[in-house]
Amino acid sequence: MTEKKWRHEYKYLSPEYILTALEARAKCVLETDKHTGDAGFYAIRSIYFDDYRNTCYFENEDGTDPREKFRIRAYNCSKERISLELKQKERGKCHKVSCPMSLAMTEEIMAGKIPRIDSDTPYLIKKLICQMHSRALRPVVIVSYERVPLVYRAGNVRVTFDRNIRSSADIAGFFARDVPSRPILSVNTNMIEVKFDEFLPDFISEILQTTRLSQTSFSKYYLCRRYNMAAERL
Repeated sequence: MTEKKWRHEYKYLSPEYILTALEARAKCVLETDKHTGDAGFYAIRSIYFDDYRNTCYFENEDGTDPREKFRIRAYNCSKERISLELKQKERGKCHKVSCPMSLAMTEEIMAGKIPRIDSDTPYLIKKLICQMHSRALRPVVIVSYERVPLVYRAGNVRVTFDRNIRSSADIAGFFARDVPSRPILSVNTNMIEVKFDEFLPDFISEILQTTRLSQTSFSKYYLCRRYNMAAERL
């Protein structure tokens, strides 16, 4: 059995003018991810799941260790490449597993249905469907943002600059470019994420050093979901 590959993951809230400066500095020494194309960035949209107790939300709020959450992810509102991902966190490190998900199955879930599975269904999808039955796991929020991803091969380092982070409860509009959504951070505040395996090279750490970054333990899911939670309590 292949050993799980756990990664460090640090998240920082940043004023836009600081983020822009750090992005320009980082581009001098890091490569742009090949999937960005000519635009230099891509739009990410994810459907996150939670159960009827809102377990994922409260585990993030309480810092529960270990914890995990499911999401369906697509890029640039395209229906061509859809994946189911399970993100796990333990002892301050993260692990992610994923598999392709069909458009038909995605649309069933968007419509509030629980898809059927068979012997050929990937294990990860079986696990999701099982929890949809046993825990009443359901899609609860869409998280959207634009990402500039930079990479450094040694240490498998990935530095991302995420802008325009938005929340939407319109699950049925997952693929719609104009899905109703709302910003979840203060004006001109965005997020930087730093991910790496065993070590972060000193020169990358030095590039990102500034007193104006604010490290956060909360995920985009949590930050987006808290607005929905407030509405649900009304």
